[in-house]
Amino acid sequence: MSPTDLQHVSVVVPVYGGETTLPTLIQELLPLTQPGVTPGGVAFAVTEILLVHDCGRDRSDLVMEALAARHPVVRPVWLTRNFGQHPATLAGMASATGHWIVTLDEDGQQDPRDIGALLDLALGQALQLVYASPTNQAPHGAARNFFSATAKAISRRVLGHQEIGRFNSFRLIDGEIARTLAAYCGTGVYLDVGLRWLVGRVGFCPVQLRREMDRPSNYNYRRLASHFWRLVLTTGTRPLRLITLVGLCSLALAFGLTAWVIWSKLHGGLAVPGWASLFLATSLFSGAILTALGIIAEYLAVTMGIAMGKPLYVVGTKPTRPAPPPRP
Repeated sequence: MSPTDLQHVSVVVPVYGGETTLPTLIQELLPLTQPGVTPGGVAFAVTEILLVHDCGRDRSDLVMEALAARHPVVRPVWLTRNFGQHPATLAGMASATGHWIVTLDEDGQQDPRDIGALLDLALGQALQLVYASPTNQAPHGAARNFFSATAKAISRRVLGHQEIGRFNSFRLIDGEIARTLAAYCGTGVYLDVGLRWLVGRVGFCPVQLRREMDRPSNYNYRRLASHFWRLVLTTGTRPLRLITLVGLCSLALAFGLTAWVIWSKLHGGLAVPGWASLFLATSLFSGAILTALGIIAEYLAVTMGIAMGKPLYVVGTKPTRPAPPPRP
């Protein structure tokens, strides 16, 4: 096996609550750090494992320090505060050096052994980005799976992005593209939207999801809703176009109702309508106006954050420790 033919893979793991799961995940990744071959016969090796500390509430920092001391292939990346999963992932990408960059969750739901299959698909079809495509239902509750499927359906059919509607946090990305995105991506940008700005060839590799390890999910419904809203705001101007369409429909409805009232008054002796119809019409148009203003304000907030130089993430030289528990 020639060293020049070896595909170097960097693995980026954003860490928020991985105190109990990281040791197991690292043990699964370590065999891949030795040169091996994919199912398709491609020589590859995981040359670095970047654990990005996103300042969670547990003691993941101590676990990361211990793992880095024990395994030279493990490299901690210390963020100065909690920035979120996507900025943490981008911070890891910026520090990665491999030909390919794989992003993995810390909960063990994604099997590192599938990295070889993703790499085979990327090289076999000259792809720049490969998403894992689960063949089984995610091991969450029925309600969370329903809302996740709904969000992805909206992404495909309303926002008009077929590939983004099939996104997954288990990704294989061309290293140059990932590092370029990490260098220039602005604050508030949804990672998969940013990737679609740079990537022309995307593939999807079927994988089998596993159950999460023994730890609660870090995403409640409020955080998931915020995650989805950031996706909506960074996919482009289609939401604003939808608002324009709603406004035009409302305007057409208003003209239609006006014409009907005038015709009925002239030909049928229409009685003076009561307050209910006026209230409903006012509510309809007021709601449409306020919704439009709210979404425009959200766009302006994202733009202002970028214009004022708000950093996407800040990397420090030491871990930011969680606050000690209050004294009884």
